[in-house]
Amino acid sequence: MENNHKTFQFKTNINCGGCVATVTPFLNKIEGLSDWVVDTTNKDKILTVKTNTISQQQIIEAVQKAGFKIESLNN
Repeated sequence: MENNHKTFQFKTNINCGGCVATVTPFLNKIEGLSDWVVDTTNKDKILTVKTNTISQQQIIEAVQKAGFKIESLNN
């Protein structure tokens, strides 16, 4: 079976557990999002998303709807 998973990384201002809890329902309702995590210990608060069906834009829109800043680190 072919693995089509893509990994996207984003710089965000999601900087604590409370922020992660706020953005969680926005990211979890995106169908096709298999796994995501925010490294709140990194100075750039890196959001890493693994998916095989959704676009970077869908992730950006969801995080912005939750009230956070986000920019892609992928080229």
